[in-house]
Amino acid sequence: MNEDTADRTLSRRVAALIGVVSVAAALAAGHLVAGFVGPNASPYLAVGNAAIDLTPHPLKDFAIRTFGVYDKLVLLGGMALTLLAAAVVAGLLSRRSPRPGQVLAAVLGILAVVAVLDRPDLGQLAILAPAASLLAGVGVFTWLHGRASEAESDSSSRRDFLFITGGVAAGAALMGVAGQFLTRRVDVEASRAGVGKLVPRTPAPAIPAGADLAATGTPTFITANRDFYRIDTALTVPRLRAEDWRLKIHGMVDTELDLDFDDIRGRPLVEKTITMTCVSNEVGGPYISTANFIGVPMRDLLLEAGVKPGGDQLFSTSVDGWTTGTPIADLLDERRGALLAIGMNGEPLPLEHGFPARVVVPGLYGYVSATKWVVDMEVIKAGSRSFYWEDRGWAREAPIKTQSRIDVPRGFATVPPGKVTVAGIAWAQNVGIDKVEVRIDGGQWQQATLADEVNDQTWRMWSVEFPLGPGSHRAEVRATDRNGQTQTDRRVPPIPDGATGWHSSLFTVA
Repeated sequence: MNEDTADRTLSRRVAALIGVVSVAAALAAGHLVAGFVGPNASPYLAVGNAAIDLTPHPLKDFAIRTFGVYDKLVLLGGMALTLLAAAVVAGLLSRRSPRPGQVLAAVLGILAVVAVLDRPDLGQLAILAPAASLLAGVGVFTWLHGRASEAESDSSSRRDFLFITGGVAAGAALMGVAGQFLTRRVDVEASRAGVGKLVPRTPAPAIPAGADLAATGTPTFITANRDFYRIDTALTVPRLRAEDWRLKIHGMVDTELDLDFDDIRGRPLVEKTITMTCVSNEVGGPYISTANFIGVPMRDLLLEAGVKPGGDQLFSTSVDGWTTGTPIADLLDERRGALLAIGMNGEPLPLEHGFPARVVVPGLYGYVSATKWVVDMEVIKAGSRSFYWEDRGWAREAPIKTQSRIDVPRGFATVPPGKVTVAGIAWAQNVGIDKVEVRIDGGQWQQATLADEVNDQTWRMWSVEFPLGPGSHRAEVRATDRNGQTQTDRRVPPIPDGATGWHSSLFTVA
């Protein structure tokens, strides 16, 4: 660039445009290369995953409470807006010299490199994706800035600049689409379809008609796969074919096991009806669902491997690098019936719920038990390694607490006077629900009618009627388990091992 060109000041619109197009080119180049070396190497996703890992607990809990299953979309959208603002600022700061924009592009590229290097699920070649992003960002910004400076005093050069900028933008779009196509070239949908119908040798007992009170407004007893709650750290759902899946069981065992999907499917499959609960659930929260899971008992796999003395925790790892630690005693508990699950409600596991295989341990919150897309299990001494959520301040062991929830009347609902039905669910997994009590406006507790019990690993529906006149009313609920323990009214947040407190619903009779 000559001295005259360097002295020219770009218009604000042109400068902002250069910043935006350069960032788009950088992201697209990285995403394209990630299509070859691993989807999570995409700078946009790598930084997003790093943001999830580094987000403070209160903010993370707020996102889950507020946005639920859309929390990751909100994160990606927020990142997009942040990058857009940074690109505009970089352009505006570079109206006279490309240096500020070059520095910002380099900084963003370096951040992407660090984020990729920190990913436990990526190999050494993954560094190529953020490197491509860094080079594209700096290179495109420098090139477009030079062409724009020349165009300031030459109308033909101005047309050339607009043409070139449009071409770069179009090229970035094509690279982004190509990268997305490459990341989805693993036809996991076809692999899942190829698994076909799963028929357990030992099916779960039929759900009695009296177990479901959905007619009163509670959930259906079995949650449809599409409605089953999903809370995890995966920014994008891993795409792992059944044909490529392998599970290694090693560590403090007598015999290491190296299993593929056919090894698991070829074993006697069992089906169990299990309720799963997320530790992030606030009192009365929605993150609880029930399904018929199909798989092989974890007890059988561990007995086959032979757990050595002192091995009291199973450190399991997902294909995306997420880890957890589960007490061996709970996995060996025959009555509890933990599974390496490959099916859910008669189908192969849905992609977002862990296809090809996941762990399901009744009675434990998922963050210490329910590894999705599981590929590695290491038997260790408890405390010798820390897992994902333990590193972030959550408890090492987390049995699910006795809880209950009011589903109808919903908060702030208006219902007609007369006999008002209050109904909901309660759960005390691995113990069972003995009774549920409800009171209105702080009055006497009234025992609810319990639906038929399926097993002590599932939720239980309940309902009760109250004659209520017009006005505002408040219903409260509490459950007692089979050990005689009534849930406490003391409100505590989910961290570090699950929320407690009585759920209530304020509603109007009119």
